Amino acid sequence: MLAGCGLTSGSPMVDAVQPGTVGRGQPLKGAKLTVTSKQFTEQIILGQIMGLAFKAAGAEVLDRTNIQGSIGSREAVRTGAADGGYEYTGTGWITYLGRSKPIADPRKQWEAVRDADRKNGVDWLPPSKLDNTYALAVNPKYAEKYGLKTVSDVGRLLKENPKAATLCVESEFAVRDDGLPGLEKKYGFKFPSRNLKKMDSGIVYTQVSRGRACTLGEVFTTDGRIPELKLKVLEDDRKFFPNYNASPMINAKTLEKYPQIRQVLAPITEKLTTGLAQRLNAKVDVEGQDPHEVAKDWMVEEGFIKED
Repeated sequence: MLAGCGLTSGSPMVDAVQPGTVGRGQPLKGAKLTVTSKQFTEQIILGQIMGLAFKAAGAEVLDRTNIQGSIGSREAVRTGAADGGYEYTGTGWITYLGRSKPIADPRKQWEAVRDADRKNGVDWLPPSKLDNTYALAVNPKYAEKYGLKTVSDVGRLLKENPKAATLCVESEFAVRDDGLPGLEKKYGFKFPSRNLKKMDSGIVYTQVSRGRACTLGEVFTTDGRIPELKLKVLEDDRKFFPNYNASPMINAKTLEKYPQIRQVLAPITEKLTTGLAQRLNAKVDVEGQDPHEVAKDWMVEEGFIKED
């Protein structure tokens, strides 16, 4: 399975970077570490950030980011095929650990994931404020036309005017317990199959903005295209979607061997916020910049690392 996820390939990070405020004394000198991520913009940026931090701290780093699907990157860290990557607490709790009820308090949600995942050989370091949760978004014109402010309003629209309640989603959201099936159960509505259109996540934003293929779309709250396309995010008034705070997910054996990873990543994770993620994501998804360069530019601007 891991080979199918692309983990037989990867390229070394060759950036000529040095410690800034992190990695002083190069505490990871001599380490050979592999970083991973899932296959979307924010994950790739976060994977590059982690890799650059390890590189500046003296490690040889293999870049195996951009793996399709959640399970691939997760299994890479769990089995030791990769040493670490940023993951989301809600995904850990529901998708990996099989819990059905999220914990409302972000810190307690992280603690629960951390404690439960230790038996699987995975350590979760303290989380960031970056909360990349799911949401439903709508074109402002349709929000006004149909009176859409909350997710509960979607249920009303499905009853009053079902033809108008069309939804664009990515395939994974359509089947995840913390995605559409759970949302429908929580709010007591159901989208007819003819009202659902599955597509790549990036296309959802443009389709919702145009308001042709679908009225509503599944979005990530940290996506830079939300403000760029002036989409309206509906309030999750029944608090269904879990907290998805980004946290370093590290192979337990790796962390035991290199406990310095904690101090290298801590100040970086502390700086990650939802607003920052939107800005960095927009540089890639709106401006067309390279995720690696976006990550490196931010790390240098923050003084975490220096370029030779």
